[in-house]
Amino acid sequence: MLRTLIARCSALIGIAFAGVASAQSPITLKVHHFLPPGSTTHAKLLVPWCERIEREAAGRLKCQLYPSMQLGGTPSQLFDQARDGVADIVWTLPGYTAGRFPRMEVFELPFMIKDAESASKAAWEFYEKHGGGEFREVKPLAVHVHDAGYLHTRDKAVRVLADFRGLKLRAPTRQTNRLLAALGATPVSMPVTGLADAMSKGVIDGAVIPWEVVPAVKVQEIARFHTETDPNMPALYTAVFLLAMNRNTYDRLPPDLRAVIDRNSGLALSAQAGRLWEEQKAPARQLALDRGNTVYVVPATELAHWQQAARPVVDEWARDMSKRGLDGDGLLADARALIARHAQAGTGAPAPAPAGGARK
Repeated sequence: MLRTLIARCSALIGIAFAGVASAQSPITLKVHHFLPPGSTTHAKLLVPWCERIEREAAGRLKCQLYPSMQLGGTPSQLFDQARDGVADIVWTLPGYTAGRFPRMEVFELPFMIKDAESASKAAWEFYEKHGGGEFREVKPLAVHVHDAGYLHTRDKAVRVLADFRGLKLRAPTRQTNRLLAALGATPVSMPVTGLADAMSKGVIDGAVIPWEVVPAVKVQEIARFHTETDPNMPALYTAVFLLAMNRNTYDRLPPDLRAVIDRNSGLALSAQAGRLWEEQKAPARQLALDRGNTVYVVPATELAHWQQAARPVVDEWARDMSKRGLDGDGLLADARALIARHAQAGTGAPAPAPAGGARK
């Protein structure tokens, strides 16, 4: 009888200690994205972010990072993986699913932004005002854009508008597809992960990507020509990125751990992401120069022709918004106002007048 009582007490004590250990064991968040481990996003944004939340959570939160789609699927499926809980957190390009997030596409229209940091602040504020419905199935942690997108071609330099004719160019999003078509090229949709192989085999003649991505997919080893746009003019294009968390994962966290996530999300994280992409522009560009590649900067006088050709892309987006029962012109004006305000705050100089995609 005594032996049975002791055994039962021991079992209860064991269960109690197991419960304490379980309560104190860290929660591991699976973080999934499509770029390689050496990319800026992985090494300089996601790894430090994970280290920061682990430190602030006193070890009760941890990350397991899965770059290069290691959890399976394709880049276009990442948003749904966050929604469905395949991953706890994803970093993705919403534009990989054409037309699914039309409001946020306003930042992907041609000739909208000047720099990634200020435009990323604007993108986060625009999401809070207008884009919540599009991302309601997940918990957004950051919304940002990349630095100015440029042209990278294998065999032919692009210097004037007529040079686009006959070129097959990779485009990441619906709006960049429309932009390239308006400029005279044949757009080819594909994730950045397939770009190098397609260009090396001649499936495409080149691509539009920012400098930051170039070394991650070794484009400088395939493309011989790189076309930039006048830095005093709005960028040719950019793309919107989303860092998002599964809502159930977030909601099930204890309140103090949700507070850790909240403190490390939002406007500041979005701005940091944009700033990191800007900082990587110069070293990535230098890699191309070191190989003897040609970098050409399109002057403002020539860009005026590109802007004129691209203007219907903006008009089409606004009409599409109207068909959806939204105020396309109002959304466009608000996005431009946010971009201008943050650009002015960042430089201390007057904001530049809208150009290129301006609706008349």
